[in-house]
Amino acid sequence: MTIYPTAPYHSLAVVADAFQAGTLKPSAVVEAHLDRIARLDSQIGAFQAVYADEAMAAAEAADRAIASGHRIGPFHGIPFGLKDICDVEGRLTTGGSLAMKNRVSPATGTLTRRLLAAGGILLGKTKTVECAFGGWGTNQHMGTPWNPWDLKTHRVPGGSSAGSAAAVAADMVLCAVGTDTGGSVRIPAAFCGLTGLKLTEGRLPTDGIIPLSHTLDTPGPIARSVEDTMLMFEVMDGAEGWKMDRDRATAKGIYATLGQGIVGLRLGSMDSQARTVCEPDVLSAYDTSLDLLRDLGAKIDTFSAPRDYADIADANGRLIAAESYAYHGEMYEDLSKPMDEDVRTRVLGGKGITAADYIHILQDRRVAQTEFYTAMQGFDAILTPTIAAAAVPVAEADPLGSPAHFTRPINYLSMCALSLPTALTPDGMPTSLQIAARGGDELMTLRIGAALEAAQTKPNWPDLG
Repeated sequence: MTIYPTAPYHSLAVVADAFQAGTLKPSAVVEAHLDRIARLDSQIGAFQAVYADEAMAAAEAADRAIASGHRIGPFHGIPFGLKDICDVEGRLTTGGSLAMKNRVSPATGTLTRRLLAAGGILLGKTKTVECAFGGWGTNQHMGTPWNPWDLKTHRVPGGSSAGSAAAVAADMVLCAVGTDTGGSVRIPAAFCGLTGLKLTEGRLPTDGIIPLSHTLDTPGPIARSVEDTMLMFEVMDGAEGWKMDRDRATAKGIYATLGQGIVGLRLGSMDSQARTVCEPDVLSAYDTSLDLLRDLGAKIDTFSAPRDYADIADANGRLIAAESYAYHGEMYEDLSKPMDEDVRTRVLGGKGITAADYIHILQDRRVAQTEFYTAMQGFDAILTPTIAAAAVPVAEADPLGSPAHFTRPINYLSMCALSLPTALTPDGMPTSLQIAARGGDELMTLRIGAALEAAQTKPNWPDLG
């Protein structure tokens, strides 16, 4: 891969500062991104719908507002993508399903209202795995986006927020909304060389988002850098624009983490058993990241999980299946409906989970959380690869398997985690580090991510022409 020097704008933070300084207009940025969508999305296939006319009108309004001194904050004028399970009143929200292709959103959800109220400019809806249930990013009827890191071979983009990650990686938006129930923010971010933040469950509102698992669903940002991820997260979390500007200018609040460093932190690395599931290229990138963190002053000690990650991931999958069947089972039971057959298998897998089974899963979840948090005493965060192998060709993705070995446990354990891009494999595909912390400690994941990001060699982005 080579650096793409003519990419319009890589950084949300840089663009936001240029808007504030008056050296760049939202209309120019939005027009450039819409141009890329028009040129590239016929192959990438990241978007379910594009709102070009409405986006340009909003951008021109942002030009006037900012020029007249009515800038809302750093997200004002920023083009973003919205996963197509998020409702926008009067718009189609398909949930990635051909069976719901004519579903009109009854109301705009709180999360989307916050992004729009902050001045964000919605360029369109991004493709998703049907009903957001799948880690590879594939969709039999609505289309599987291409991973922008390989335009010769159709590789998995990661799921379920496939289109959101592909759109950001292809420079068609500056950032995008994903949702994460078992890794659906972190996995596509990892496969596409991006940063993704999985929030603690309950941190962000989920109204106006088609549910998969009400227990586990967590919306989150996908962007190119830790700072960009912070900015989008703050908007999604309801922060006021003036306060974001003040905190960024004074390195206070969440932005203090950008320069705080990690001297003295104790971080947990995988034991020998956990390492066995990873491909050599992933382990090489992982070990390089550990060395960098040591050089930055962190203490790295082996962390042995009290349960096998595979067992926790399986328990998380059973919980998703049970709740997804409650929400969508009737649709998948109807064999006349044009459903994705891989997703049908996953959803109908919840049919045989009885009420007693479901209660036992929830009870076990609390026990597992206690065990894990006890084992984590003395550690500030736990480090694993986000994905055990880089993106495979779509034809090689096992529909009965999942790339969520390291991500699903974080949801089950009610933790938060940052997915941060690391080195490229020899054939030019991204790898990723998962930085996981206790629930509610998102700042720790961002602090560690910011320190590592600053120490790494800056990535080459895909050359898309």
